[in-house]
Amino acid sequence: MQQIEPLLPDNFYHIYNNGMTSRDLFYTSDNYEYFLDLYSQFIHPIAETYAWVLMKNHFHLLVKIKEVIEIEGIKTPTARPSQQFSKLFNSYAQSINKRLGCHGALFERPFKRKLIEHEEYLKNVLLYIHNNPVFHGFCDYAMDYPWSSYLTCMSRKPTKLKRDTVMEWFGNEEQFKTMHSYKFDIDAIEEWLDVR
Repeated sequence: MQQIEPLLPDNFYHIYNNGMTSRDLFYTSDNYEYFLDLYSQFIHPIAETYAWVLMKNHFHLLVKIKEVIEIEGIKTPTARPSQQFSKLFNSYAQSINKRLGCHGALFERPFKRKLIEHEEYLKNVLLYIHNNPVFHGFCDYAMDYPWSSYLTCMSRKPTKLKRDTVMEWFGNEEQFKTMHSYKFDIDAIEEWLDVR
């Protein structure tokens, strides 16, 4: 039986998944926006988000599970974060299946997650996430892809993304941009990150 990494409070995780049998997850800009709305509803209460990218048939997230959640002024320990992710994926799948007249699983199960235990891995995951559209040939630069947190990191608009912390990891905005502009060996970084 497959060992599934538990999502424990106060830990960083790289969470990612594909469409079942490489099925597309997103068809229109409305789909991407709807997924992000559901993400805000189900995940923001239980996790801090540091990076994300939504690709046509897969996604990547960099999150830290909260120790405590607050609902209507009442603080409680975070319980069952995996269940919140399942609610997100199930709600989104039901909507897509209804629109397309399909049925069955949309996402591979279980969703993949990697515990991040050191800063070097953390920064590399973030760079990998933002450059995923470049690796897959959707654009030449991370800044050109609309469905990732890269543009939110560069923005001054209010956000739930932990943008200030991300910038601290890189030192400043210029270093952040410089690191994102380097060309990566996709095979080497996927092997190092163990995301295959």
